Formats: sequence, C-alpha cells, structure tokens
Amino acid sequence: MAPKKKFSKEQIIDAAFEIAKKEGMETISIRKVAEKLGSSIAPIYVNFSDVDELKKEVMKKIIELSNQLLSEQNSGHPFRDIGVASLRFASEYSVLFRDLVMKQTEYMENYDEDIGHGLVELMKGDSNLEGFSEEELMTIFFKMRVFTVGLSVMVANGLLPKEFSEERGIELLNSTATDVITSARLSKGMVDEPH
Repeated sequence: MAPKKKFSKEQIIDAAFEIAKKEGMETISIRKVAEKLGSSIAPIYVNFSDVDELKKEVMKKIIELSNQLLSEQNSGHPFRDIGVASLRFASEYSVLFRDLVMKQTEYMENYDEDIGHGLVELMKGDSNLEGFSEEELMTIFFKMRVFTVGLSVMVANGLLPKEFSEERGIELLNSTATDVITSARLSKGMVDEPH
C-alpha cells in the first residue's frame, strides 16, 4: 500500500482558499479540499478539527490578502489607499468580495471593531485628515465605506459600463473623498480644503 500523502496546514488552507476564491466560502468542505489536494480527508482532520476551523483560517488568509493589497498602494494618503485597495479586492476577488460584503455572514460580524478601527488608525497619518477627532474620523470612514462598498459591489458584479476603468474608479474615489472631507471641514468650521 502506498504511503499516505502529508500536507502542511498552509497547503490545506491554500487549497480551501482556492475553492473559496472560485466558488465562495460556503462551498468549502473537507471532502472538496481533499479532492483539490488529491488526498483522503484524513490529512485535513490531522490539522483541523472541523470545517469551521478551516474556514476561520481561510478568513485570516483573506484578511492578510486585503492588508497586502492595502500595503501595495502606499501613495502617502492612507485614506485614498483604503478605497483603492477595496476596489482592487472587488475586481480581482469578486466571488470572495460578494461573499464577505453582500451576504450576511459571521465572518464580517466584527468588521468595524476588528478592521475599521485599524483603518481609522491609518487615517490618522493622512495629512488630508489632520485636525479631526477619532469620532469624526470614524464618521468620515463610514461615509466613504458606504460609497466604496457601493462602487465595489458594482465592480464585483460587472454592473459598470465596459469602458469604466480602474483609473476612473480611483478618480471617483478621490473626488468623493474630497467632497466628504470638505463637508466635514465645513461642518467643523475648518476653512482649508484637503490637499
């Protein structure tokens, strides 16, 4: 009898991620991952107690991917970079985007606490947002998140005209961010506009 193949935890997570990327998070099953690896289910159960534990690890990988897309922007304006990274995620990983944003899912229950506050911390380093309190930054972030998610949903679902490019999406993000920040400055009695 041939020896059983061994797979690292990372290889199993990668296989599950590939399934989620093409078919969605809910389609991940131990059997499907085993088939993807060309294996029995035994090596998966050596590393994971059940499919939920594996899905949580896939979600961690998705968050790492999201953070990587954000770090690749690095324009010097983190607020802008957050929006561009979101658009890229929606475009390049549309199935995952739809899964995480358009479906009521346990994976996004703590988004504002887990990710939102981290993004607000990044926003504090943006020269366009100087002078705003944490609460004001959370409001600005929420307003832009509503717009960005809407635009990203349109990107992920192919609802934009064919000639709509990533550059046009970035222009829209920039002009909307300027509008939101300018409005917040006016409400606060600050007269200068963002750079």
